[in-house]
Amino acid sequence: MKNIEFDLFDIITGGIPDLEKYDIAGFAAFTNYGRIPDIIQAFVEKLPQQDDKPAFVFNTYGFMSGKTLLILDKLVTEKGFFVIAGHSLHTPESYPPMIVRGMGNEKAPNEKEMRRFNKFIYELDRLISADRELKRKNIWPGLLNRLVPAFSVTKARKDMGEKFVDEALCIECGLCERLCPYEAIKCSPKPVFDTARCYACWRCYNHCPEKAIYTTKYRKAGHYPEPINQLKEKLEV
Repeated sequence: MKNIEFDLFDIITGGIPDLEKYDIAGFAAFTNYGRIPDIIQAFVEKLPQQDDKPAFVFNTYGFMSGKTLLILDKLVTEKGFFVIAGHSLHTPESYPPMIVRGMGNEKAPNEKEMRRFNKFIYELDRLISADRELKRKNIWPGLLNRLVPAFSVTKARKDMGEKFVDEALCIECGLCERLCPYEAIKCSPKPVFDTARCYACWRCYNHCPEKAIYTTKYRKAGHYPEPINQLKEKLEV
């Protein structure tokens, strides 16, 4: 963007941001079982009530966006934000079961999706920089996405399966404990998983440097620790 400077905020370790010094707030999420991740919902709910502060919503998805953008829009609107723009970007899949099934969508976003994404960026940049009255954006993710159900964390845990650690591979680095957004892992010194706190986000599985973490269904397959090179190249400015 040419006319907007952004500060990126880590909702896991950053606490509650001081929104008074910003003209606009952006809320970004990945699609998790057809909805926003619980960690993002909990964060937004803790924010102070706003008085029509301009905001935009954005999400990425691998297979289908589902109700992610709708739920995010509703959540921030109820908190008093005034949503002026929204977009869902198709990206390569980061969900190991889909990757294992050969549905990694490695070529996403395609040219058409990139054009839409660039248009979203251009229009958001223009809205903020122009001296004009901002209007509420009606979020419409498409009929098919509206029909996709938002699944519960219970299904996510079931599909993931029980987690284990290969003690012969584990180097006791503690990375899984530090990265877990739900504080569902304690290393003493090997990882111990708290199933009741786990939201099956696969972050520990994806980021284990030795691939020592596995489940009853998946082992040493489908890892996605960071965006693949082709996606980085498409999104370079």
